[in-house]
Amino acid sequence: MSEHGGLLSKLIYFCVSIGLFALDLGTKIWAREILRFGESITIIPRYLSFTYAENTGVAFSQLSGGGETGRWALSAIAAVAAVLVIYFLWRTPASLRLQRIAYNFLLAGILGNLINRAAFGFVIDWIDVQFGAWHYPTFNFADIAICTGAGLLILDLMFVGKTKEPGKTSGSDVRSID
Repeated sequence: MSEHGGLLSKLIYFCVSIGLFALDLGTKIWAREILRFGESITIIPRYLSFTYAENTGVAFSQLSGGGETGRWALSAIAAVAAVLVIYFLWRTPASLRLQRIAYNFLLAGILGNLINRAAFGFVIDWIDVQFGAWHYPTFNFADIAICTGAGLLILDLMFVGKTKEPGKTSGSDVRSID
């Protein structure tokens, strides 16, 4: 097997991304069908509800006033990001499992929100969290996947990676979460 991992290993990681993407897509379809015309579903009073929302912007509804130009600009940015994540996932050595897992989460989340934005002009959000008077912006599984992927990359960068010896380029340094 090469330093970058075998084809089967790479395909397994892509299948994980597809599974996470399908989970996001399925829950958004559910939210659109069940929550769109109804009341919020309270799961834990004053803490967690399922509430349908349409986000035309990005995180925390920023850039939401862009209209069709904004829709396609954000879609293009997401498409480029997805291609870059696929590239990094494909090129990451098999020994760097935490990075590969992070890229899987990022890819699934980026694609989940990209598909919504391209199809509808907005992203379906439905998870509504609050603590007393504090109310967090409504989000979805794709957002969770993106945050998880970014967090795992930060974790890998800060804590998991070992200092390499100068000139060392092999994937033999231990940076996995076995």
